[in-house]
Amino acid sequence: MADEAGGNAVERAVELAMGALSESFIAAAGPGGQNVNKVATAVQVRLDVFALRLEPAVFQRFKTLAGSKMTSRGELVMTARSHRTQEANRADARDRIAELIRAAHDLPQKRAKSRLNRVGKEKRLQGKKLRGSVKAGRGKVSFD
Repeated sequence: MADEAGGNAVERAVELAMGALSESFIAAAGPGGQNVNKVATAVQVRLDVFALRLEPAVFQRFKTLAGSKMTSRGELVMTARSHRTQEANRADARDRIAELIRAAHDLPQKRAKSRLNRVGKEKRLQGKKLRGSVKAGRGKVSFD
């Protein structure tokens, strides 16, 4: 039941984000011939992250995942220009934003502490002594 409630919160956040997007089309750079110069196919999607009302922990993960795509005013700026049509670029940007929101809701796995037994510890120390003796033999040679 808890997973279902968490899943609903994620999808609710994605739906809220899709409704709060503002899009603008810009001229794409790169190869494409004259079409690139004539048609504004790249899309720049802006999302006010504060409007999503994310929990503080989720917001922190979102901020970390977004990196340089997030402005200091809490606005996510996603640019998509890999496709030749506006619709494909718009869908790509929306998918990437939804993926980012879902990833922010995923709890990171806790690292299990490794535990070394007595035999393993002795073996490790023996290896360290061996490496130390090899390195000690690398000093200057004296002809006394």
